[in-house]
Parts: sequence; structure tokens; C-alpha cells
Amino acid sequence: MSIKDCVLPLLPKKAELWLRDAVYHRNCRLKPERYRVELERWYRLTTGRDCHLDNPQTLGEKIQWLKLYDSTPQKGLLADKWLVRDWVAKKAGNEYLVPSLGVWSSVHEIDFDALPDKFVLKATHGSGWNIIVEDKSQLDRDAARLKLDHWLSRREAMTGGFELHYEFCEPRIVAEQFMKDDSGALRDYKFITFYGDVQFILAIEGRFTDELSCVYMPDWTKAPFTYGYRVGRPGEIKRPDNLDEMLGLARLLGRDFPFARVDFYEVEGRVYFGEVTFTEANGLSAFAPVDYDLKYGQKLVLPSKKPFKGVML
Repeated sequence: MSIKDCVLPLLPKKAELWLRDAVYHRNCRLKPERYRVELERWYRLTTGRDCHLDNPQTLGEKIQWLKLYDSTPQKGLLADKWLVRDWVAKKAGNEYLVPSLGVWSSVHEIDFDALPDKFVLKATHGSGWNIIVEDKSQLDRDAARLKLDHWLSRREAMTGGFELHYEFCEPRIVAEQFMKDDSGALRDYKFITFYGDVQFILAIEGRFTDELSCVYMPDWTKAPFTYGYRVGRPGEIKRPDNLDEMLGLARLLGRDFPFARVDFYEVEGRVYFGEVTFTEANGLSAFAPVDYDLKYGQKLVLPSKKPFKGVML
């Protein structure tokens, strides 16, 4: 168990939020030359293990290495939830995009009256910054604006694990059409790829209710391991009807990157693109049995080192 796992449960929620905010502001003041040392410290506190960046072996270590030495402007563009749409349209087709309802640089530009009764708001430059609106009449607009404005002021890269490619994103708010499948929400099919070669699929259902998760191989046989970071209880997830189409899209969209997690939904018989992630769960997803961390780490071939904004970290 890590120091973080021991300490955080003992703190009141306000104290935990204060501590996270203090770490964030400290990270924002760091010079880039300090990122590697602080990433190693964060990884040790979070996982209880050292991160061997000079000779990474496990998948978790290699994702940390990629944060420092492969955080390119292209990855930032594709992590941006607005800009990635154009890339997906050109690579795969507009039909895979969740319909967009608007994009804004300021919360004061959002005309809530013009939005439909159901929609989803997302910050384009981070992970998990979403507001799901199923009934606009029940939405506290002032509270939503405060939350969105707070997100717009944040640098995702500095929140903890130094996901540096987010530094190349442009902070904005995007609205998308509300969607759900026959589960009552959205099943999330997350394809882990190495240079486009699909390794396995993490399937999640009921994310905001009773969350289930399961790992499958590309042929949808159940994997001999579990994988994830604070995912729900184990349970069988429905095989997507369009699995082969998803596999082809994951190969297409992931092929230019050492590691990419490409996410899809399936709604009314159609496949929709969710997002592409280059530092899956901040590199904290764990395998059980743990030896699969080394097995997949050995399969992942790292690229040559690249500087970050002109600095070799």
C-alpha cells in the first residue's frame, strides 16, 4: 500500500481538496527541469514503488517515461476534445463523431436556453471534467458556470502525474449531444493499442451507478488478468455488435503512437468515438496477476526521446 493510500482516507474531504490544490499550485511553479524528479516522487507516493525511468520495464513505468519523453504537440492536439474531432473525421469519417452542440472559450458565451433538454458539457483540455445534463430544467446554471470556469483555469498536466501533452491543449468548453445505449447509460469500450496493435480491451458499464468492468482479448474471450485504476466490480459486459469495426478503428487511430487507448461507444447499432488517451489513467492502472505488467511492458517498444518544449527533461 502506498503512502497516499494510507494518508488520504484519514483526511477530511476539505483537507484532501486543500492538499491536492496545494500540490497543483506547487507543480505550476516548477521549472521543467524539475518535472522528472517530481514525477518520480509522485509515482512513489501514489503506488509505493520506484519508477525506473532510466531502464523502464513494466507498462506502468513505460507510460511514465512516455509522459516525459514523448509528450508532443500532436498528442496535445488529439487529447483536445474539440480538435480531435477533425482528426477523427479525416482518418475515419464524420459518422463516428458524437454530434456537437457548440464550443466556447468562456462560460459567459454559453447560451443555455439554446441547448436541448439533454446534453453533455466537457472541458476540452483535461480528463473527467464533464457535466452530464439529463434535464436542463434541473440544472443549477450558476453552479455549472462556476465549475466550468474553474476547469478553464486549470492545467491538467500539473494536477499530479505530469501528463505533459495536455500543455498543448487549448482550454475551452464543448457541448455534445446526450447519448445512451440499452444499458441506460453508455458502455465504454477502451482499446489498449501499441502502434495500433490491439492488446486488450477494458469494458466498463454503469460508470455512474453500479459500475462493472471486465478485460477482454481482441476476440472477446475473457483476459487471464484484470486491469484498471479504481474501476468497478468485476462482471461480464455485453460484446459490442460492431466489435470488428471498433477493432479496425482502434488500429487505424492508434497506429502512429507507441501507446494509445482508443475509446468507443455503441448506440443504436452505430459506433461512436469517445476519446484517445496517451497516458491511460495517469499510468496507474494495475494488473492482477501483477506479472502481466512486465509482460506487456516488454511488448511496448519505446520511441526515441524527444524534448518537451525545447527542454530534455
